[in-house]
Amino acid sequence: MERYSQGTQKKSEIYTYEAPWQIYGMNWSVRNDKKFRLGIGSFLEEYNNRVEIIELDEESGEFRSDPRLAFDHPYPTTKIMFIPDKECQRPDLLATTGDYLRIWQICEDRVEPKSLLNNNKNSEFCAPLTSFDWNDADPKRIGTSSIDTTCTIWDIEKEVVDTQLIAHDKEVYDIAWGEVGVFASVSADGSVRVFDLRDKEHSTIIYESSQPETPLLRLGWNKQDPRFIATILMDSCKVVILDIRFPTLPVAELQRHQASVNTIAWAPHSPCHICTAGDDSQALIWELSSVSQPLVEGGGLDPILAYTAAAEINQLQWSSMQPDWVAIAFSNEVQILRV
Repeated sequence: MERYSQGTQKKSEIYTYEAPWQIYGMNWSVRNDKKFRLGIGSFLEEYNNRVEIIELDEESGEFRSDPRLAFDHPYPTTKIMFIPDKECQRPDLLATTGDYLRIWQICEDRVEPKSLLNNNKNSEFCAPLTSFDWNDADPKRIGTSSIDTTCTIWDIEKEVVDTQLIAHDKEVYDIAWGEVGVFASVSADGSVRVFDLRDKEHSTIIYESSQPETPLLRLGWNKQDPRFIATILMDSCKVVILDIRFPTLPVAELQRHQASVNTIAWAPHSPCHICTAGDDSQALIWELSSVSQPLVEGGGLDPILAYTAAAEINQLQWSSMQPDWVAIAFSNEVQILRV
């Protein structure tokens, strides 16, 4: 891995796409035949927002946005994901959250709405969805998190709710699958909770923020070593690393950001690497090989790689199809960085 700086950009280490609006939602395609495809969503403070599907042309080194694959979206997307389908066995689907969970079918020359999943049929009002996660091991399952304190597990093939749980005492801000029937969530109540769908009555609190009532905003579950979960606190420069076998006490706190951390992503191919990014415009990659022993207080760990973007980084995703590429979004730009 190299240490990045703006001054030493090599050819084909960084590619940039400029959108016509500020970007918030962003993610990589998970298909062998579309390795350099991303979905991006606008952040406009109005009802009408947009989603674009962009693809890197490796010959020219430029991103191309096919206008036929751009579409309107009500409110900004809080998250965008492509169906986890590396072998291209399933329809090419994209999911988004905002007011509802929506599934979109990507065709050659257009994107069609496939389903609008709403679990609150009795009310004209909806509780916005803050995030969702698509289950890798069982792609018909998507879990959503909502400001109404619930997490909802959908069967997107039957378009029905599999399970709805009151997960927290306050708004749920993020959700992540750990395995087929196990997910975790974080909330404004300051806790990380783990749920097993075989026992829906109970959850395990594996962490509560040390400052009472400090919301936890994001959650990342290490797919290569599912003992480890990462979370971030609101307005905090640190990233908390948890080992689910030892609840309540973090095994590490990453403390080299100079401003609030906004987004985290575990490496899809390595059990001990994580990328973090935030309002200091930095994306940092850390190696946590020593995390099996609890680290000393004071966050003595330094990142092994740092990249400084041109503005605060709102979004970060590590490509599972191409693990040497990380995508970041800041202002109206997406950059993919070779790590």
